[in-house]
Amino acid sequence: MSAFDYDLFVIGGGSGGVRSGRLAAALGKKVAIAEEFRYGGTCVIRGCVPKKLYVYASQFAEHFEDAAGFGWTVGESRFDWAKLVAAKEQEIARLEGLYRKGLANAGAEILDTRAELAGPNTVKLLASGKTVTAERIVIAVGGHPSPHDALPGHELCITSNEAFDLPALPESILIAGGGYIAVEFANIFHGLGVKTTLIYRGKEILSRFDQDMRRGLHAAMEEKGIRILCEDIIQSVSADADGRRVATTMKHGEIVADQVMLALGRMPNTNGLGLEAAGVRTNELGAIIVDAFSRTSTPGIYALGDVTDRVQLTPVAIHEAMCFIETEYKNNPTSPDHDLIATAVFSQPEIGTVGITEEEAARKFQEIEVYRAEFRPMKATLSGRKEKTIMKLVVNAADRKVVGAHILGHDAGEMAQLLGISLRAGCTKDDFDRTMAVHPTAAEELVTMYQPSYRVRNGERVG
Repeated sequence: MSAFDYDLFVIGGGSGGVRSGRLAAALGKKVAIAEEFRYGGTCVIRGCVPKKLYVYASQFAEHFEDAAGFGWTVGESRFDWAKLVAAKEQEIARLEGLYRKGLANAGAEILDTRAELAGPNTVKLLASGKTVTAERIVIAVGGHPSPHDALPGHELCITSNEAFDLPALPESILIAGGGYIAVEFANIFHGLGVKTTLIYRGKEILSRFDQDMRRGLHAAMEEKGIRILCEDIIQSVSADADGRRVATTMKHGEIVADQVMLALGRMPNTNGLGLEAAGVRTNELGAIIVDAFSRTSTPGIYALGDVTDRVQLTPVAIHEAMCFIETEYKNNPTSPDHDLIATAVFSQPEIGTVGITEEEAARKFQEIEVYRAEFRPMKATLSGRKEKTIMKLVVNAADRKVVGAHILGHDAGEMAQLLGISLRAGCTKDDFDRTMAVHPTAAEELVTMYQPSYRVRNGERVG
């Protein structure tokens, strides 16, 4: 008989925690999982799922406009924010139910409580005050938006958490940040009719993306009417007599808006988790330090997902959970592979990308070939919209392997997923060239760019 109450105790009911708990329970292990808020975690409850639903909602204004070019007459349209919020809530409640059902069907014990470490193999359940033991403990508590405490007036601002459930849609909003979340919400709010300003300290939005994608999206957003202020920051936020927010900026004076949203990074949820009591080490950001197999500094304790600050993406947390199961319960040591992760920014237009940027490739390889196409998408020819699609392949000239693929345009995320397979398989540019095009599609450009647009040799652009 086991000396522990559980074979596995999972702290956190998000994507990584639920997957590890469900799979372990399905293998016959005695599993408990604790979540203090709602099962589904950031992605399902206050992240990618509601965000994508809001992206869809925000696109209809353009769809209505575009319809005229195709012969449709669209009558008066009105948007009801409360209906969207209610519909979103109904959907995430359904998804949360599926998460719970999956755990229950696998035989896991579901606990609605905050859980904290009380020792190397010990967990305290705050709702009951009870202490339980486990042979293995997985920490998958995720992260939260940085409140930016150093900003005077930060308490008057919202984050992505609150943005989904505002009591009313603001007439204007100022969003601080230049990453995924800031850019996506800027497009969402603008599409819903909100006067939107984005302020970012960097020279260009989306700092880790390919330059063509960054510049192309910036131009497209400004063309739509989103105001973008780069190389500037908010220095303080106050409220005026009407309850509106007054943001004092470094370069652009005072900006008055109904809401100020801070999208200035995320922080791991490790405060008060009892890590010290269990001897679990963290880095300077508070993220849990793990080895290649998600093991912490304390034997028997593991950490997955955003709390480790490796790659903050839902599929990555799920992949890390599956590797944990393979390693610990199937005698198949498997280390998470964080290379060549396809990703998308659900801006408008979207960005889809996999592999390294042109800038990274130029530093890594002696010579690269860059294949680039910029064109007006077919739909825009009748709608009259001025948008452009940009597609780009980055190739290592030495072996012809495609090392980066970047797309700005409609359905770029869908294309990036499939390109991820090609790059993961090590396809060369010759493989792309041998592939027959599907016509008429935007994606056919990926297999019809036969000559490089230019080369970069020893970091210098040539030809």
